[in-house]
Amino acid sequence: MKIEHIALYTQRLEEMKNFYTRYFSGQSNDKYVNARKGFSSYFISFSSGARLELMQQEGITPAATNNKQRLGLIHFAFSVGSRAAVDALTETLRTQGFKVTGEPRSTGDGYYESCIADPDGNLVEITE
Repeated sequence: MKIEHIALYTQRLEEMKNFYTRYFSGQSNDKYVNARKGFSSYFISFSSGARLELMQQEGITPAATNNKQRLGLIHFAFSVGSRAAVDALTETLRTQGFKVTGEPRSTGDGYYESCIADPDGNLVEITE
């Protein structure tokens, strides 16, 4: 069994698609549009087989966000293969204006990771 995809609603569909394809090497499908429902989406596929579904629909408004402890989805993670790659991608994202919410570090449970916020503020861990 595997997680097939994670879905996120966004009000920045094109910006989010560009973020995940540019910085995390995702491959986007063609945009799906259902004009009757005011819905558009992309599936971003990654080499591991996992996919991220980015969705936009009229009437979906931002929920209150709090990046502190809370119930629900807190982050998702991308493994980039090495500590050097974690450091490099973190610095690239910082210089491109993205918020680094956790500097590269070794954690108590054995990960080397950093954490950034995507264009919508979703937390993305970058692990070795």
